[in-house]
Amino acid sequence: MTSIGSSIATIIGGGSGIDTGALVTQLVNATRAPREQAITSKQSLNSTRVSALASATSSLATFSTALTEAMQNANLAGQPVSNDPTIVALSTLPGGKPQGLPAQIEVQQLAAAQVLESVNLPARTDPVGLGTLTLTTASGAKTITIDGTNNSLDGLAAAINGANAGVTASVAVDNRGARLIIKGASGATNSFTLTKELTDTADTNLSRFTFDGTTGGMTRQQSALDSIIKIDGIEYRNNTNTVDTALPYVRIDLNKAAPGTLVTLATNEPTSTVKDLVTEFVSAYNTLRTALNAATAPGTDTKSAGALAGDSGVRDMLRKLSALSTTSLAASGTYRSLSDIGVKTNQDGTLSLDTTRLDAAVAADPSGVAQMLNPSVSTASTPGIAKVVADLKTSVEASGGSIAASKSKYDKLAADYAKQMEKLNEDMTDYEDQLSKVYSAMGTKLAALKATQSYLTQQIDVWTGGSSKN
Repeated sequence: MTSIGSSIATIIGGGSGIDTGALVTQLVNATRAPREQAITSKQSLNSTRVSALASATSSLATFSTALTEAMQNANLAGQPVSNDPTIVALSTLPGGKPQGLPAQIEVQQLAAAQVLESVNLPARTDPVGLGTLTLTTASGAKTITIDGTNNSLDGLAAAINGANAGVTASVAVDNRGARLIIKGASGATNSFTLTKELTDTADTNLSRFTFDGTTGGMTRQQSALDSIIKIDGIEYRNNTNTVDTALPYVRIDLNKAAPGTLVTLATNEPTSTVKDLVTEFVSAYNTLRTALNAATAPGTDTKSAGALAGDSGVRDMLRKLSALSTTSLAASGTYRSLSDIGVKTNQDGTLSLDTTRLDAAVAADPSGVAQMLNPSVSTASTPGIAKVVADLKTSVEASGGSIAASKSKYDKLAADYAKQMEKLNEDMTDYEDQLSKVYSAMGTKLAALKATQSYLTQQIDVWTGGSSKN
C-alpha cells in the first residue's frame, strides 16, 4: 500500500503539513500490534507445549526401552555350570530358567557314528567293478549303480552321496593308496549296510565294498552307538552327544566318556542381583518422574507454571506411572508387586526403596522375586515390570490415548492460530485500504480549499492595492 500513501502525499503535498503515508502506517501498526501480540503469545505457548509433550513422550519411551533391555540382559538366576567341562559342558536353552540343578551326572558312553573303511586301491581313479549295491539305512534301501561312467572310488563315493540316505562317503588318500570311507549319523539306530545280492552276476570286485552288518569286504572301524548318561541315578540314552531334554532349559554337551566319575552340575552366582535391578529401576524412574513433575508444576508467586501444567494427557501418564508400585506383576506367591518388596510411591510421585525389606524378600524367596520382576515367559497374569511399562507407554500413545489426544489438541490450536494470523493480515490490509481512501478524499478537499484560499488572497491583495492608489 506504499503507492497509495505516496499518492496522498502528492495530492496534499507539504502544504497541508501532514505526512499522510506515515500517518496511515502508524494507525495500522497501532491497531495491529496488540492483536498480533496476543496471537503470537498463544502460538509461542502452544509451540512450547508441543515441544514439552514430545519430550515427555520421548522420555517415557527411553525409560521403557532401557527397562526392557535391562531385563533382557539381567541374569538373575545365574548360569548352569559343570565342575569338569572336559567331561560335560552346560549352557542355557532359550525360553525359561534352568531347572533341576544341582545334579550329579555320569557319562557312561558317548554317542558314535558307524564308520566303514574299504581295502586300499593304488589310486582313487582305479575301477571298483560294475553292477549294483544296496545301501540300507534307517530311512530305507537305496540302489547304488556303478557303470562305465562312474567306475572308480570317486564315482562310487559320489553315487552313495547322491542317494541322500543319511550317510557320507569320501575317498581317503595316503602313502598306502586310496580307500573308500563311509560314515553314518550318530546313534544306535543309524547303523547301515551296503550289500550285493549273492545271485548278482555283476563284477565280483564290487564285493570289496560291501558290509552286511557283521562282515564284508569293508571293515567296520566304529560302531553306531547311543550316548548313555545317568543324572542323579536316572539313565538317559540319546543318539547324539548333545542332550537338551533331560533338564528343563539346560543343554548338556557330552565331551568325554568317564564311567564311574560323577560330575556336579550346578548354577553359578548371577551376574546381576535383584537388588541391583530394583535399585536401577527406582533411580531411572525417579529421573523420569522428576522431569515430568517440573513440566506439569503449577505456577506460584515465585515461579511460572510448567509448560504442561494442566495438560490432561500428561496427568493421565503420571497417574498410571504412580500406580506401578502396586500393579500386580504375578498371579500367585508371596511377592506380587513392587510394594511387596519394599518399593513405595512418595507423595510427589517418585519412588523410594526400603532395602531392608527387599533383602528380606530376596532371602526368603529369591526365585519368586526374580520371576515376578522378570518372568521367563511374560503372560497376562505374570507380565513382569518391563511389559507393564511397555503396555503403559502403548496405551497413552495409541490412537485415542491421552497423549495422542493432547497432541491432537495442540495441533488443532496451532492450525487455528495460523488462521487467526492470516485473518489479521487480511483485516489490516483492508483497514489500510480504508484509511488510504479516507485520507485521499481529505487531501482532495484540502487541495480545493487551498486553491480557494490562494484565489481569495490574490483578490484581497488586489483590492488592498487599489484602495491605496485612491
